[in-house]
Amino acid sequence: MRKDFGVKTWIYPQPVLIIGTYDENGKANAMNAAWGAIYDDDQVVLCLSKDHKTTRNIRLNKAFTVSFATESTVVPCDYVGIVSGNKTEDKVEKAGFTVTRSTRVNAPIINELPLAMECELIRIDGDEHIIGRIVNVSADESVLGDDGKPDYNLIHPITYDPIHFDYVALGKKVGSAFSDGKKLK
Repeated sequence: MRKDFGVKTWIYPQPVLIIGTYDENGKANAMNAAWGAIYDDDQVVLCLSKDHKTTRNIRLNKAFTVSFATESTVVPCDYVGIVSGNKTEDKVEKAGFTVTRSTRVNAPIINELPLAMECELIRIDGDEHIIGRIVNVSADESVLGDDGKPDYNLIHPITYDPIHFDYVALGKKVGSAFSDGKKLK
């Protein structure tokens, strides 16, 4: 038996993305956004309201970074999601984040978040769907595995539960993509 809930935005898992931008004065801003995803081989899409300072900053600079919240950064990542950059100018500092200017796009990399995509704006669709081209992915060396690539087990990314409004740590590996299904061929 199934229970109907009607129209809900319940996709599991939802990433906890922290969007980094600079304002007109070069001040760093950060925003927590769950509505974002890979859009194409080298592109991301974010669904952000036009009223967000982040959206205005992206329009201004044609650039942004996308970092991933981690278990150890839950509190500051939640903070930058519940406090508006329109009202709190120094929310990045209040969150305890420090930034380094990307060398590829005019956007900040948040040092405390170990994995970041540096993106240039391609376009903003009418409904405020922000499409960006990934020009680089950078990772702190502390989260690189033996193969020299980012390791999920060292990053400790979290997801957002849109039903219960919880942040959830991801679990263990349960299979190998593009491989396990071959057993049914």
